[in-house]
Amino acid sequence: MGCSDQTRISYFRDSVINETGLPERFTFPFYYEPHPLTKIAAAELQHYLETLTGLDHNFGLVSGTEKGAIGKMFGVLVVADTKGKIGYLSAFSGKLADSNDHPKFVPPVFDMLTENSFFLKEQEVIDGVNKQIEDILSDKRYNDLKRVFEELSAQSVQEIADLKKQLKRNKEARRELREENKNRLNEQEYALFEAELVKQSNHDQWELRVLTDDWKQCLEETRAKVAAYSDRIEALKDERKSRSGVLQGQLFEQYAFLNKAGKSKSLHDIFEPTAFGRPPAGAGECATPKLLQFAFANGYKPLAMAEFWWGATPRSEIRKHKQFYPACAGKCKPILAHMLEGVPMDENPFLQPAEESVELAIVYEDEDLLVVNKPAGLRSVPGVDIGDSVYSRLRTVLVNTEPYMVHRLDMGTSGLLVVAKSQEIHKDIQKQFLDRIVSKRYTALLSKVIEQSEGEIRLPLTADPFNRPMQLVCFETGKKSITRWKVIERMEATTKVHFWPLTGRTHQLRMHAAHELGLNAPIVGDDLYGTADKRLYLHAALLAFVHPKTKRKMSFEVVEDF
Repeated sequence: MGCSDQTRISYFRDSVINETGLPERFTFPFYYEPHPLTKIAAAELQHYLETLTGLDHNFGLVSGTEKGAIGKMFGVLVVADTKGKIGYLSAFSGKLADSNDHPKFVPPVFDMLTENSFFLKEQEVIDGVNKQIEDILSDKRYNDLKRVFEELSAQSVQEIADLKKQLKRNKEARRELREENKNRLNEQEYALFEAELVKQSNHDQWELRVLTDDWKQCLEETRAKVAAYSDRIEALKDERKSRSGVLQGQLFEQYAFLNKAGKSKSLHDIFEPTAFGRPPAGAGECATPKLLQFAFANGYKPLAMAEFWWGATPRSEIRKHKQFYPACAGKCKPILAHMLEGVPMDENPFLQPAEESVELAIVYEDEDLLVVNKPAGLRSVPGVDIGDSVYSRLRTVLVNTEPYMVHRLDMGTSGLLVVAKSQEIHKDIQKQFLDRIVSKRYTALLSKVIEQSEGEIRLPLTADPFNRPMQLVCFETGKKSITRWKVIERMEATTKVHFWPLTGRTHQLRMHAAHELGLNAPIVGDDLYGTADKRLYLHAALLAFVHPKTKRKMSFEVVEDF
């Protein structure tokens, strides 16, 4: 293939086009099997990256360089140029080696790093504000004053507390003297005695007021000296916030995205009607928007896209070197909705209902509840655009009875679900789930051979706010998730295991299987954390709970069909 520095397009040989054929429709960016042409383009790009020298960017692929590694999503876009010749464009997410300018790759939608750009000029001012804040925070006089204030505050609290204890003892001593002299002194003598005690009490209160006022004045004087610094810090922080907000708004307007019709739309306008209300950090810097922008700006017709991860696996996400992944939903979905308007596209698989031939089998039923075996590909409850689900099918089966879904399984997961026939039964079984009385066992086929025989996985999970429903591992804010596992069969390239989830986090088993701190082996067919297949090979095989009415332990098991 040849590559032009001017157009940044690499052309396919005619023989390659004849062998693979052209895509009939553009790729659905959020769930796809890469077209053969994008696989060829990705392989060439990966070879380029492997042989690239002089690039000062740590991908963490060399042993010992994992710490501080920054992996990247790279993308390829197959296009037809203005003469109908077929080639591909390449892009990376964010910056590469702290630069946006690399000859093999398309430029960003807006290059904020160009020399003398308004971004760099304003960033220099903001950096100056940051430097002033850092200088104050490290100033010896400021830190000495803070330390003195803390010491004086502690000393004042202690001295006042000690005096109060002493005054309390004085008060108790006066009470005892009153008891002793009540009957010993005559009325006139007792009156003089009582007046002396009152005088002592007033003196004690005066002493406490003096000490409190002295400390208050001392602390106020020291606090004022500290405030001269801290008020300056707050003023600088307010200035930084204001400048950053104005700069961010300018950037939002500079990032303007084209579509097939040549219509341009800014980041601000794209995200204003979304749940975010404003663009999230990094929006517009992903590979696919860059690729489409360059294509539309140069009159190219986009035919297919694919994105892959290049680099060491990050600590929080499930990202494997060279593996293909969909475009991120939170940052890219609103942008691509505009950019791909009017482009014929593959069907959204999330909007495809399960085949009617997929049977929902009722394993057990009585007047209070039922247990069903959900097939893979059927939702547990209706989605925004698809009504077909376990719930909707049961509504047509149950006469004058509302099904109450106690728990759910992912659409791709098959297996056992318990469904209540009343709110009372629903509440009881749901409490059993919350109290971890319910026993569950899953069977999964993992994508590599696992050497260990059994174990327990503990990883804190949290939702990825910009890429739902994906989950992240986060040791700061993640919720505890625990899974026991045991190997039941090893094949040539896969392993069948049993999973016992001891907590019930979203995508817990899928994350625990795929993450490098878990089993580092995605479940076969996991289209989110691994590689898509004809189905997700995860099955809820065993379910046991206490019947809310009879109080008998009920246990159900359906063996997986894989």
